[in-house]
Amino acid sequence: MKKNNKLFIKGMVCNRCITVLSDELFKLGLDVSSINLGEVILKENNKTPVDEETVKAVLQKHGFELLTDKNEQLISHIKHAVELGINEQSETGDPVRFSKLISDELQRDYDSLSAIFSIAQGNTLEKYIIQKRIEEVKALLVYTDKSLTDIAHTLGYSSVAYLSRQLKKNTGFDFAHYKRIRRDKLAIMKKSKRE
Repeated sequence: MKKNNKLFIKGMVCNRCITVLSDELFKLGLDVSSINLGEVILKENNKTPVDEETVKAVLQKHGFELLTDKNEQLISHIKHAVELGINEQSETGDPVRFSKLISDELQRDYDSLSAIFSIAQGNTLEKYIIQKRIEEVKALLVYTDKSLTDIAHTLGYSSVAYLSRQLKKNTGFDFAHYKRIRRDKLAIMKKSKRE
């Protein structure tokens, strides 16, 4: 294994991924300091030497991939910073300047990071941030009873009208569609509880 104590992992999308990965790395005898989506930090004093091929095989078994290319690692780190920003907005309701957050997290100029991201992903970083924010909007509409006004405020949108337009533009559906999904899910849950 490389001396670097950071591993960048492709394919981690949820907290369950973190749990699975934590269990698997523990089985390999690796001392993990922390695990976030896309990133594992091993303790400096890791006692068990494990070769890279073993780690790759374990990750592959669960649909993950060890990123060894520097640009892939950088892209993963950028995506992780975007997730941090969205989570921060969701928790605090304070607006996040993603350009500053990403630049601070990676200790590099935002414009160069954005250019690298665009080349590697075939899409701009700004569009990726919008996509991730819209995913959060959809989740809040379907899984919470928050109003569109609350969601717009929580995720730092300038107005409900702007959020509505962006939701429709990026998904093809308006907010009422996602509220119907929520209502249908709740009805199914109530029905299954009665049975």
